[in-house]
Amino acid sequence: MTTVLLVHNVPLWRASLASLLGAGQGIDVWTADRGAIRSAVAGTGPDVLLTDLECPDALDILEEVRSMAEPHGQGCPLAVLTRSDRPRGLRRAYEAGARGYIDKYRPVDDLSEVMHKLADGGRHIDESLAFSLLQVADMPLSPRELSVLSLAEGGETVSGIAGRLHLTPGTVRNYLAAAIRKSGARNRLDAIRRAKEAGWI
Repeated sequence: MTTVLLVHNVPLWRASLASLLGAGQGIDVWTADRGAIRSAVAGTGPDVLLTDLECPDALDILEEVRSMAEPHGQGCPLAVLTRSDRPRGLRRAYEAGARGYIDKYRPVDDLSEVMHKLADGGRHIDESLAFSLLQVADMPLSPRELSVLSLAEGGETVSGIAGRLHLTPGTVRNYLAAAIRKSGARNRLDAIRRAKEAGWI
């Protein structure tokens, strides 16, 4: 029996996905929202943790999973449901150590097989996501640099970005300068243009 912890912050979608997963042979589904991840993983935790990158607060969920795994060696194999046109989420999942990348538009017949494979220590990447994953693995900007650049693209001022991300204006300027340098851009607008063209934001 493979135990899958499904983390989703929307109750209806969480219940629907749990029902779909639970129909698979040898799959026991636990569910949780973001606030219950640590307690669900503690002790005899699940074999696989699955989340949806389009779930509200998905990036925060990935950050929590990463923070649990890094300092203490806790956690379990992470799998994400996603689409090929979501490079930022793919990047975060990659940095969080995800071992399973599942296209939301794939057939569902072998979903339980994917969960068993991950629980046994394997990896899974749907072919439709492979190229996008290769691209984000080579993306030079850090998650924080991407966040700052994304907010700048939306028209936020340095002070506005600082307030949104709980940073000082000087730190925001440093992140913007790093994003400009790493993307090979001439200025902030050029960095935003290049990041959009590459699909990073």
